[in-house]
Amino acid sequence: MKLNSIGIKIFKKSKRVGRGIGSGKGKTAGRGVKGQKARSGVAVKSFEGGQMPLFRRLPKRGFNAIKNRANNLVINLRDISSLIDKKKINTVEKIDLSSLLFSKDKKNSKYVKVKILGTGEIKHKVNLLAHSFSQSAKSKIEKLGGSIEIVK
Repeated sequence: MKLNSIGIKIFKKSKRVGRGIGSGKGKTAGRGVKGQKARSGVAVKSFEGGQMPLFRRLPKRGFNAIKNRANNLVINLRDISSLIDKKKINTVEKIDLSSLLFSKDKKNSKYVKVKILGTGEIKHKVNLLAHSFSQSAKSKIEKLGGSIEIVK
């Protein structure tokens, strides 16, 4: 891009191909001679000249059935602690996190089970009801005198 004497931008004109030998891009218009790529309407994407393509040579492994996959919702102790601090959870009663989360939030309806992880600290004595607990979460809850119950 250049500027002319007044300061207006001048764009370089693109080369017009196939407009005679004197233009520099005449006759074959820069496409070489014959062959598949010299023709119009050709898209040679993953074609390797008749050789077995790479995506067909490599082995395909595994199968993941989406409908049978169990979706676990993981909740850390720091999240439970923040909910207690915001007074969204009452620590006196037994806390059933699955009913609490799945009834109010439509986004969480895709989850099947609730797992409690031990990341973070909890300052309150709580009675939790969930599908599974990590070892660190169990020890932290029971150290404060709380109890855990596993849902079958």
